[in-house]
Amino acid sequence: MQSKATTVEQYLAELPEDRRATIAAVRKVILKNLDKDFEEGMQYGGIGYFVPHRVFPAGYHCDPTKPLCFAGLGSQKNYISLGLMCVYGSESHAKWFRTAWAKTGKKLDMGKCCIRFKKLDDVPLEVIGEAIRRVSAKKYIEIYESLLRDSRKRSTTKTAKARRTAKPAATTKAPPAKRAKK
Repeated sequence: MQSKATTVEQYLAELPEDRRATIAAVRKVILKNLDKDFEEGMQYGGIGYFVPHRVFPAGYHCDPTKPLCFAGLGSQKNYISLGLMCVYGSESHAKWFRTAWAKTGKKLDMGKCCIRFKKLDDVPLEVIGEAIRRVSAKKYIEIYESLLRDSRKRSTTKTAKARRTAKPAATTKAPPAKRAKK
């Protein structure tokens, strides 16, 4: 559920007490391990951690007016979500993350980058902290730019291949004229 809050403090204040306590505990771990070049603020209706324009002026490629998102933490209808773009953007980091989580014996409910959980006991905070600590803003920008380059190459290659394999447009002949009966 997206919040209309404009500050993290407002966002936390509007949460039910149990959700507030859980999100506050995860937030504390994130802030403790976050590289100094990231910032915290409100993004997409939840708490966001991002590379600000002062560090990465290009911003997010889909909307350059927005800073580059790194992680997000929010209260959804049926769960709390923690999005870790650094896990989504790096195959090696994703593999490490899944392995480290599995070693804790806790169940991982995760999409591409979004971890879903209901209570604090479901989350190995030490793994979250290490995941955040492992990726500096500088490293994250390198990963991000590399993914963009690869995506553009694939797009260009696909377009070129489509042009090479495209069949010429079929020409339509008019049906033969019918002869008039005598």
